[in-house]
Amino acid sequence: MTGGVPLVWVDAFGDGPFTGNPAAVCMLDRPADDAAMQALAAELGLSETAFVWPHDGAFALRWFTPSAEVELCGHATVATAHVLAEEGRLGGGRARFWTRSGWLEATVEADQVEIDLPAETPTPVEPPPALAALWPVVRAATGRFDLLVELDDEEAVRRVDPGAVDLRTLPYRGIIVTARGTPPTDYVLRFFAPRVGVPEDPVTGSAQCLLGPHWASALGTSELRAVQMSARRGFLGVRVGAARVGVTGRAVTVLRGAVTGEAARGLSSGA
Repeated sequence: MTGGVPLVWVDAFGDGPFTGNPAAVCMLDRPADDAAMQALAAELGLSETAFVWPHDGAFALRWFTPSAEVELCGHATVATAHVLAEEGRLGGGRARFWTRSGWLEATVEADQVEIDLPAETPTPVEPPPALAALWPVVRAATGRFDLLVELDDEEAVRRVDPGAVDLRTLPYRGIIVTARGTPPTDYVLRFFAPRVGVPEDPVTGSAQCLLGPHWASALGTSELRAVQMSARRGFLGVRVGAARVGVTGRAVTVLRGAVTGEAARGLSSGA
């Protein structure tokens, strides 16, 4: 690629530009060097940078925080499907991605994207004493990656100070803090993942793999609306099935550019 490696900045799960969670989508023509991908993610400093390339008649997709590769990311998958649709590379508005979490699918209609993620079964646990001493904990559960901590109400979620305890000492990718919402919102959340370089994530699609089944059971409905109470705020539609969770949100392209020169080494044979 004489013009460098295409890079697109997308805001996902917001209600317009400069809301929701920003992700960078790096469009590759082949698998890239791991160190080059991690270096670009660190340089950009976003909670996730996605790297996508053609694979087996579909696409391969990997996600990097500024400090680590992760097994699953929702908002960067939304961003990637949105970019591929804008590029005219999706047949029928559908995308399939091979990832470290297996095959994922996405459906794009205008600026709305639904991603299909694996459901997780919440396993009840005792809340860590350090958190129970600070927060009004109702119950706690674990999933594949994260610890879910349900609090009394949404005001308690808003008041949580993640700096009051060193969350890096807990053996989880991230800590999900959640509570019932005020209608029409079914539940609210915040997400902290300092162990993987994300002190507070603006909006977290992958957390719904655990939150969706938790709140579907608690509220007796499989169709849910969630608000992530970060400074940027996020809005998610969550549809819970037996083995999968559909997560829907809006995506907006903010910036298009390219990685060029020495910075592109290791990303593309043509850069």
